[in-house]
Amino acid sequence: MSASDAATVGREPTDKEIRLVIAASSAGTIFEWYDFFIYGTLAGLIGAAFFPSGNETLQILLVWAGFAVGFGFRPLGAILFGFLGDRLGRKYTFLVTVTLMGIATAGVGLIPDAATIGIAAPIIVIGFRILQGLALGGEYGGAAIYVAEHAPPEKRGFYTSFIQASVVGGFVLSIIVVLTCRALISPEDFATWGWRVPFLLSIVLLAISLWMRLKLSESPVFQAMKAAGETARNPFVESFTYPGNKRRIFVALFGITGVLTTIWYTAFFSGLSFLRGPMRVDEGVVEWMLLVAGLIAMSFYIVVGRWSDRIGRKAPIILGAGLSLVLLFPVFWGMGQLANPGLAEAAERTPVVVTGQNCRPDPFAELFGREQSDCGKLLDTLTSSGVRYELRDGGSLGLTVGGQPVALAEGWFTDGTAMREGVRGALTQRGFDFSPQTPPVANILGIVALLLVMGMLSALTYGSVAALLAEMFPPRIRYSSMSIPYHIGAGYLGGFLPLIAGIIVARTGDIYAGLWYTWIVVAFGVVVAWFGLPSGPPRDFEAR
Repeated sequence: MSASDAATVGREPTDKEIRLVIAASSAGTIFEWYDFFIYGTLAGLIGAAFFPSGNETLQILLVWAGFAVGFGFRPLGAILFGFLGDRLGRKYTFLVTVTLMGIATAGVGLIPDAATIGIAAPIIVIGFRILQGLALGGEYGGAAIYVAEHAPPEKRGFYTSFIQASVVGGFVLSIIVVLTCRALISPEDFATWGWRVPFLLSIVLLAISLWMRLKLSESPVFQAMKAAGETARNPFVESFTYPGNKRRIFVALFGITGVLTTIWYTAFFSGLSFLRGPMRVDEGVVEWMLLVAGLIAMSFYIVVGRWSDRIGRKAPIILGAGLSLVLLFPVFWGMGQLANPGLAEAAERTPVVVTGQNCRPDPFAELFGREQSDCGKLLDTLTSSGVRYELRDGGSLGLTVGGQPVALAEGWFTDGTAMREGVRGALTQRGFDFSPQTPPVANILGIVALLLVMGMLSALTYGSVAALLAEMFPPRIRYSSMSIPYHIGAGYLGGFLPLIAGIIVARTGDIYAGLWYTWIVVAFGVVVAWFGLPSGPPRDFEAR
């Protein structure tokens, strides 16, 4: 809270009040992000239940498309709940958002699968994802502003960093719940019905979150504005007409949110899908590695938030983004070597070469009723198997492994399962191993260390952001002004990352090619942040 805010309200919140504010806001944020992330954590089982397909690549892309839809509606939620937050108050707005999120998440756990109700199943899932996206569009801005407006200026970065750490906390909680359910439920039952339990748990988390947040009072800054009759008439319109605000929104969108969100989702969700998918690491091992890395990484956000109170918000963001451009590919190459060294060695020892005509993968062919070429089907199978290949155009369709031709059975091209089993069987005979992998302990520790590198890069670009965004915009339109660019960036640049990266990989056959999306977004964001963010110690909006 700025000095002028404090004078208007009449007193500073007590330490006890601030601790309650941070605890309740952070807990609610953890629970709400848990609700959103449980979908991604259980992506494989979600695909089997609601998006069944004989094409492995298409199935996972449809899951990520459903994931992206939720993000796509976050900006609309930001506009709607930003309006309510600036007009009616911070507290009651994020009470509504957490309720909507809890109900929508529990609903996913109650939907019959596609085998029971057909196309209605994925349609209903998408509907609930839309509700989740709307809710999340109002949650982050409300929680971040609520804490920022209670915090003294010299501790604003530190106090709000708990909100940033809570986003990771939601991801960690989703993994803890999944691991617990796997331990208590047999693998067969978990795949059949047990995966629904983490979704239904949302009702319990909703009750806890509402109980905690109902104990809170309204933000002192909003109380002061309301008492003085200074609340905005139309916060959405004023966000684009307030002097200098369009520039600030542009910087917040590309220089802050675009950077932090692509690094965050690359660190956690790309890491998750990369290790589970092409690297074929055992699901339980992957979840434990992400759990350990996530728990440790949560502390990084708090350290960075506190550090930003001393040196300013710009320096950590520029440092984290710059290091990401240098380290992104080496980190994932390193994880690939440690996770499944046999696969990498087999690819180098016995290179895979595909020859043929019309060799262009079309992972969405089945969805849109198109007939994919036989070569495209073969390339899809190799990509989903994590096998890198060289493509040579021309001649009849052929596959060679280490210079030795592989006989392609006619029946493979009419049955996706037969194609997958046939190709993997032939490659297995030539030294490839497609069984679930459990890397040696030393390799697991190395992977966790590399995940922590990505966690540190995320913390540098994310740890101080709640304080920075609160300081960038005037209080009367703060909820709307910071929520709109944040959720456009997080919703589209970040939320669509798994889908876009997956399509790039499917099109190129290179399991690392999807990282270029992150690299390009971050590179552009560095330029915007360098010229657009204020240097030096943190400053309140009114002091500029």
